[in-house]
Amino acid sequence: MKYNFIDLFAGAGGLSEGFIQAGFEPIAHVEIEKSACNTLKTRAAYHYLKSNNKYKTYVSYLKGEISREELYSCIPKEILDSVINLPIGEENNQLIQNQIDKSLGKEMVDLIIGGPPCQAYSLVGRSRSKNNMEGDPRNHLFVQYAEYLEKYQPKMFVFENVIGLKSAKKGHYLAEMEKLFNKKGYQIKLFTLEAINFGVLQNRKRVIILGWKPNKKLIVPNLEEIKIDSTFLVNDLLKDLPIIMAGEGKDKFLKYKSSTTDYLKKHSLRNGIDVLTQHIARPHREQDKEIYKIAVESWNTNKERLNYNNLPERLKTHQNRTSFFDRFKVVAADVPYSQTVVAHIAKDGHYYIHPDIKQNRSISVREAARLQSFPDDYYFEGEKEGANRTAAFKQIGNAVPPLMAKFIGEEILNVLKGI
Repeated sequence: MKYNFIDLFAGAGGLSEGFIQAGFEPIAHVEIEKSACNTLKTRAAYHYLKSNNKYKTYVSYLKGEISREELYSCIPKEILDSVINLPIGEENNQLIQNQIDKSLGKEMVDLIIGGPPCQAYSLVGRSRSKNNMEGDPRNHLFVQYAEYLEKYQPKMFVFENVIGLKSAKKGHYLAEMEKLFNKKGYQIKLFTLEAINFGVLQNRKRVIILGWKPNKKLIVPNLEEIKIDSTFLVNDLLKDLPIIMAGEGKDKFLKYKSSTTDYLKKHSLRNGIDVLTQHIARPHREQDKEIYKIAVESWNTNKERLNYNNLPERLKTHQNRTSFFDRFKVVAADVPYSQTVVAHIAKDGHYYIHPDIKQNRSISVREAARLQSFPDDYYFEGEKEGANRTAAFKQIGNAVPPLMAKFIGEEILNVLKGI
């Protein structure tokens, strides 16, 4: 028996991908960003073609042998239409729900997953805001989430967000959420999770709220007890990728430098095909590349992170000398996890310097995707067809790591099977 889900605020589909890997079936994805919707459609094409023994068609797309339009022409229209490119809110909810209903047919909804945009709850977002994000409409998107709970009455829901949700407005939003979800007929439990415990080689903390109907006799899993044994290092994510310099790389496609690693094999990140896409590095100014070399040397020689104030005076161009001392940071290869990958990576790569001093660049799109545990055959689209490095980085930085989502999905699946 297949259990289904609706994905709200779906982004590039990291949460969804994990739940699909766990054994769930998507009914619909709702997302405001056009680029992310194209990514979701391409991933839907992957799953459809793979399950129908037409995987070679998808590989042809990754190799650049067929266009995106040709790829989509191989997919039933109803699958593409299940990706709904509209902002969730009162103006569009009826349109969105009409489309979900078409995809749903006569089925009941087992699960709703998703998390509203997190800037309003983010500690960094609040610190950069003049009024602590007060009045930001994104603060109340959980109200819209609750409307979908009321309409579709799923057996359970999974609400994902940033750690700052717990402290935003001194816990006011969290208290309001609990009150509203209770009103809609759901009990909730909040978990504070670290991605590294789920096999993701990244320091990433997230809040997961599980909701369920109190009349259902179920045992709520303790997600905080999950700990995937791991002896891997960040280098296990990087060492099979070909050497590229700043501004180099290919969208479609490169050959791997070497055979796969135990980590990539264990978690199916490099999953059997010899096609590497989106290993593209952004170009850098000579001054930045000089700083990158100093940062890498500091780590390699002394295991010390670069302090911006310790740079030669001629390289210090930022006015702010009292905070953000670590604005240039190496993704160290010899540690069990990297720093958190965030959407700011779309603007510059200073916080994500590649550990190989010879390459002297920030990490590529594919390297960022691997740090987030996306499999190599996951392709990140732009609005138009063709390489869009900025759109890809933004989607990756905003995503839920699929590997983390997979283990959560497996726990939820076991619960639903027991109802």
